[in-house]
Amino acid sequence: MNIERVWDYPRPPRLERVPQRLRVVLGGVTIADTVAGFRVLETSHPPTYYLPRGDILASALVPAAGQSFCEWKGVATYFDVVAGGRHLERVAWTYERPSADFAALAGCVAFYAGPMDACFVDDEQVTPQPGGFYGGWVTRNLVGPFKGSAGTSGW
Repeated sequence: MNIERVWDYPRPPRLERVPQRLRVVLGGVTIADTVAGFRVLETSHPPTYYLPRGDILASALVPAAGQSFCEWKGVATYFDVVAGGRHLERVAWTYERPSADFAALAGCVAFYAGPMDACFVDDEQVTPQPGGFYGGWVTRNLVGPFKGSAGTSGW
């Protein structure tokens, strides 16, 4: 297992393609399944994974109100996610027109792991990044502490 220390991740963040299979399950339905994903690595954060929209069940994504701004990636817009009789509000996001350094994210979507039934990197079910704001996926090879835990807002 390749151990990664999130405090060794760069700032500004780095975008990289991932060879692992990424899957998202909601309401017992696999709504996303890809081997063409990306991850963003940023100091003190577990990776945030982005999946191409073409590998996401189209009916699962419903545009939601609001947006946010990331100094590195640009303006994010949100989706509700619907599948298997469940409807979760603002639990996925995209950068339709990301900054030049993150241009590959155009057309990709990230999911908060916590509200989903399960999210996977290969066959490992991830745990969500602590806190309610950040969308990182924690795998067993990561060493923290992770931003988002109690007492980390000043980091």
